[in-house]
Amino acid sequence: MAKSGSGTQERQKTDGTAARPSGGRSVTMETVGRLAGVSQVTVSRALSDPSKVSPATLEKIRQAIETTGFVPNALAGALASRRSKLIAALVPSITNIVYSWMIKAFTEGISGHGYQILLSETGFDPAEEEKLIMTHLSRRPDAILLTGIHHTSEARRMLLAAGIPVVELWDTTESPIDLCVGFSHVEAGRAAADFAVGAGYRNFATVCAGDERATRRRDAFTREVARLCGKNTTAINFEEIARLSHGRDAMRRLIEDEGFRDGVIFCSSDILAHGIIIEANARGLKIPEDVAVIGFGDQEFAAYVEPAITTVRVDRTKLGHTAAAAILARCEGGPSPDRVTDLGFEIIRRKSA
Repeated sequence: MAKSGSGTQERQKTDGTAARPSGGRSVTMETVGRLAGVSQVTVSRALSDPSKVSPATLEKIRQAIETTGFVPNALAGALASRRSKLIAALVPSITNIVYSWMIKAFTEGISGHGYQILLSETGFDPAEEEKLIMTHLSRRPDAILLTGIHHTSEARRMLLAAGIPVVELWDTTESPIDLCVGFSHVEAGRAAADFAVGAGYRNFATVCAGDERATRRRDAFTREVARLCGKNTTAINFEEIARLSHGRDAMRRLIEDEGFRDGVIFCSSDILAHGIIIEANARGLKIPEDVAVIGFGDQEFAAYVEPAITTVRVDRTKLGHTAAAAILARCEGGPSPDRVTDLGFEIIRRKSA
């Protein structure tokens, strides 16, 4: 075991900077000040509010920082200003392009305002989201971005008690924790059903992944089909996230177990729709003549699959940018954003249906 003060163990300085290994000394604001010929207070002032320091002194300090490689202690600055300049973001999956694209757009919207994104993956488990909310709030972020509007009661309690801006993305509700930016999943399911019935289909199926928002779209589709033409809908459900393999398996089950033909399948994602198309093609079925397919999300590949996927498009870039603008308005004291922003969706008709 290394003894206290040995060269193999880093020491923590009182100003928050870590000493270098092997007995080396860390670079502090005092070091920068000595090199620049100014006091430590002047260096601190230059870093926190450059307008209070003359241009000539700022240049000396900048050169000293460049020479020494000094990195300001963000935590110390946060304690002094009560601002961490961190924005927490929680998404179900960082590999799902639907969510990663939204976060990319959100980051673009935040970029240039001095904030950093602290990102975590929650999966689709509300209990896991609750734990991560607690972890992120312990870092004292200036705001938090969540995916969806359904959270545990304890998560809601913590978020309300935190007193920071909260944006719930990818969904809408009349009673958000603070702000929500998204669209109605129920209306998206209804619109898909209206399209399917209006196109003349008389047999219906759904293939759905284990996402609460996806199940709301599925259920709305099923209810609307029953209302419009009195038909039941065959359902294939998965507990996990959407995968190509699930789409292929669903198509196999629909054909072999349910005898499904001459109808339309509404999928909770384009990934499932793609898997269905692959399996249908492998079995020599024609799309949309034998089986029609509707996806969701309008992912990049959807327009280039053969046949191209009819889908529900949501403007993910606009969602991310709108959420970023709402958080910045709250954090920077801009015009108060709307509590609920519904950006809607669009049915994109292609060859698959």
